[in-house]
Amino acid sequence: METYELTPDAFSLKGQVALITGGGTGIGLGIAQAFIAQGARVMISGRREEVLQQAVEQLGPNAAYRVHDVTATDTAAELVDAAETELGPLTALVNNAGNQVRKAAEDLTDADMREVMDVHVNGAFALSRQAAGRMLDGRGGSILFIASMASLMGIPYVLPYATAKSAHLGLIRTLTAEWAGRGVRVNGVAPGWIETEMSRQAFEKVPDRKAKVLGRTPIGGLGQPQDIGWAAAYLASPAAKFVTGVCLPIDGGASIGF
Repeated sequence: METYELTPDAFSLKGQVALITGGGTGIGLGIAQAFIAQGARVMISGRREEVLQQAVEQLGPNAAYRVHDVTATDTAAELVDAAETELGPLTALVNNAGNQVRKAAEDLTDADMREVMDVHVNGAFALSRQAAGRMLDGRGGSILFIASMASLMGIPYVLPYATAKSAHLGLIRTLTAEWAGRGVRVNGVAPGWIETEMSRQAFEKVPDRKAKVLGRTPIGGLGQPQDIGWAAAYLASPAAKFVTGVCLPIDGGASIGF
């Protein structure tokens, strides 16, 4: 019988370099914290320099930042180059940057759809293509997409967001089919309702929304950004070396709750 050596180091990210978009606040910051706790060096990116500076001060010496707008797809290579120049060869990319437009479907404009798709789909793919270009040279690596409950269920008034997050599932599966045999794993995490500034604002705008969310979440309560961070860290670790093409719900059971 074949035997395997079991070691806690399988979950370590020591020696890894990760680029996390939208890493200055909320879920992105929680992911950065988890990666660093597991030994990785991390570059976070976003559009607001002050927010990124504050996050890096909190994250410590193994973190760096770069101001970058993911919709500027012609600069994707520059962001990946910056991460590698400052921290070393990239081994993990987390496509976390996001936005949304909340309107009834019949009131949406073409510009509304483009605004969201350009961030979640076009921007994420541009960075994934650049990161994979380095990883496919033999070093291997992991690419993660931060999906959503909107990838898995119908949620009203967020059609652009739901469309973009559903596209993440297609990206995960198709890129896995193309890249898995060449050493690049592609996975996703679908957060449930997580306690962030974005969720607090959403609950304020729709007073009965929080009660509805909690009513369908069997575990009770909201998740924390670090809950998503630990899942992402696992998927980027050697412990997940045979895991690719999946989107893992971290949702307290919301996606199967009644």
